Amino acid sequence: MGYANGKYAFGYCDRTGFRYKLKDMVEQYKGGRPTGMRVGKDVVDEDQPQLLLGQTRTGDNNALRHPRPESSLSASRRLYAWNPIGGGVTSLGSRTVGLTMHGQTGFLTVTIS
Repeated sequence: MGYANGKYAFGYCDRTGFRYKLKDMVEQYKGGRPTGMRVGKDVVDEDQPQLLLGQTRTGDNNALRHPRPESSLSASRRLYAWNPIGGGVTSLGSRTVGLTMHGQTGFLTVTIS
């Protein structure tokens, strides 16, 4: 048993009740599973990626399989400095001259009256 082509058929959106061509209606998904609702393409809610944590690849490969490091000795021993905003320039290229940071810890007393 087959289904009719239905190129002139209409259907009604389960969300809004508006009439759409049946071929232009899509199934609504939630959490990666179909909800059984057929809605128009302009009112479909895209499935949230945070609900698909078990299906989304979250790993990040850190190592290279066949690395080809720099072969010259001087280039492999070169130091690179951190580059924050402000300050002067050191011999290594860092811009940390003149930048100082101060931190402090203490206690806080809250009185509610």
